[in-house]
Amino acid sequence: MNTLRSQALGLLLTRDPEAKARGTMGLDLSGDPGSADILAEPAGIPGRPSRPELVPHTQLKTRSVRNPEGHAALIHALAHIELNAIDLALDLAWRFSGMPDEFYMDWLGVAREEALHFTLLRDHLVSLGFDYGHFPAHNSLWEMAEKTKGDMLARIALVPRTMEARGLDASPPIKAKLLTIDDQRGADILDIILRDEIGHVAVGNKWYRVLCADRGLDPLSTYAELATAFSAPRLKGPFNLEARRAAGFEEEELYALEQFWTSKNEPVPPKPS
Repeated sequence: MNTLRSQALGLLLTRDPEAKARGTMGLDLSGDPGSADILAEPAGIPGRPSRPELVPHTQLKTRSVRNPEGHAALIHALAHIELNAIDLALDLAWRFSGMPDEFYMDWLGVAREEALHFTLLRDHLVSLGFDYGHFPAHNSLWEMAEKTKGDMLARIALVPRTMEARGLDASPPIKAKLLTIDDQRGADILDIILRDEIGHVAVGNKWYRVLCADRGLDPLSTYAELATAFSAPRLKGPFNLEARRAAGFEEEELYALEQFWTSKNEPVPPKPS
């Protein structure tokens, strides 16, 4: 069986980051997704290299980008996020069966772009005299994937639409930081990532709404319930509202997001019509 979903699972199990990225970028999306196949979950998900060391995010040092090691540590952190993003998209593609073919094509397309992002960042890191694995990293993205692996709606609500959407907010200030040290290449890569991530979050919004409609659920109240049930991380502003609108967030959602932040995560009513 060599369906796209089985290939996605094989790539997810791949431990070598370069091989994972290269294989993901090489996926032929004209193949059979194997939408109805039930795939057993093997051990070893996700495949990880021996380095970097994974530590709680509270143990990661804050470094100044004005020294070479601090600059490289920032690029490394971004590369680590993108490698995790490959895994997250591949996991969505293989784990949940019975969806329309379009669902699998969408997430495998996301995985291919995440692989490009990782490759661009790793190459840039190498140009700075370092490589992926040199610095410790955290595992927060995959921890949320583990918590939601039994519920596709929760996974899409809390990974693409929450944790990955935070990248839309973080990209402009990180780009500005890189430009203070004249890292134009790093800034250009962030422009590519932001452009693509708007599309990735839009895919999350699309399928979240499809699933809510199928289950007869209200998207806004359901999101709040899922965020509470799965202990989603607090979202911190300022929010990149322009990018979030482009990614398909509706005004009512953005209003609730801003109120949720400014009121210290107290639930708020929908914006009055």
